[in-house]
Amino acid sequence: MDDGEKNALLTFLEAQRASVLAIIDGLDTETLTTPVLPSGWTPLGLVEHLGHAERHWFQEIATGSAEPLPWPDDHTPLITSRPPSVVFEFYRTQCERSNAILASMPLSTPPRGRHPDPLGKEITDLRRIVLHMIEETARHAGHLDIVRELIDGKTGLGPR
Repeated sequence: MDDGEKNALLTFLEAQRASVLAIIDGLDTETLTTPVLPSGWTPLGLVEHLGHAERHWFQEIATGSAEPLPWPDDHTPLITSRPPSVVFEFYRTQCERSNAILASMPLSTPPRGRHPDPLGKEITDLRRIVLHMIEETARHAGHLDIVRELIDGKTGLGPR
């Protein structure tokens, strides 16, 4: 049962991750680093944020420890000064580490780390961590969908 459920959850998470990258594919550095909405976040900053979310939930929360960041932990949320190649590699690496953790632990495994409440109370096992990451990634893929449409009118750029 656990393997089938894991595969289903990973399929949905991978689809959302692929959507994030497909939506911004083809954008140049200037476009990736220019805010489109009044809140000031950038498409590249959002991808970096998702890398941090993968690291936080699967490493810090699920296993209780995380690999060191490849840069000082001084980032401004949803904005980055790092080049796209660095951010995309960071995101892919964090997703790979998340997948390895998911493969190595039963879904019923309680978290070894703790996220602040109120969300922390809801995260009782690895299953809920995966569900949260599906939700978070899908939400931000939707944000990127809207921004991409505002940038160049393109829509429907994900695998689903």
